[in-house]
Amino acid sequence: MPENNLKVVRIVATVAILILSCVVGLIWLVQHKESKLPAMAGIGGRFALVDHHGKSVTERDYLGKPTLIFFGFTNCPDVCPTTLFELTARLKELGPDADQLNVVFVTVDPERDTPQQLALYLSSFDARITGLSGTPENVSAAMTAYRVYARRVPLEGDGYTMDHTATIYMMNSKGQFTGLMNYQEPETTARAKLRRLIDLGSK
Repeated sequence: MPENNLKVVRIVATVAILILSCVVGLIWLVQHKESKLPAMAGIGGRFALVDHHGKSVTERDYLGKPTLIFFGFTNCPDVCPTTLFELTARLKELGPDADQLNVVFVTVDPERDTPQQLALYLSSFDARITGLSGTPENVSAAMTAYRVYARRVPLEGDGYTMDHTATIYMMNSKGQFTGLMNYQEPETTARAKLRRLIDLGSK
């Protein structure tokens, strides 16, 4: 075989090997990414609270299934009810698959949001949403674990409202933080995030 032709064959073979290596690498990356949710350190952890049925719970009660956690308060005029209505709609769309999720609403206003008040408030939303309250100290510890910001804002008279973080924390079945759902996020984006959380959480 002429030397020039031999060089061409070697070049073609080298290029083919490089292309094949890239394809194999991409396939591996896709499979690896789809095999589990990425866990991000620094958000989430231990808490000891009381649910809206009066039962004492910790973070361990929610292991085994992916969990959505939203911090808010029942006197919230806009963000909290809107978020809970959106979650209710997403859960309804999921149908029976929604049972593969824990959905938790943690108050940032334990002074007013007793378990009884949470039960009354959550009766307007999907029954699969669990409300959590507790002592101010225990609620504060949970907020710290999830890096949640909340501040009391005085109103005229003796009233007050709460300024607080307005995102939903997505936790995998091991209680590890994997991402956020944002307030009034586009429906298609929210649906995709929930589906991925459920699909990967079941593996």
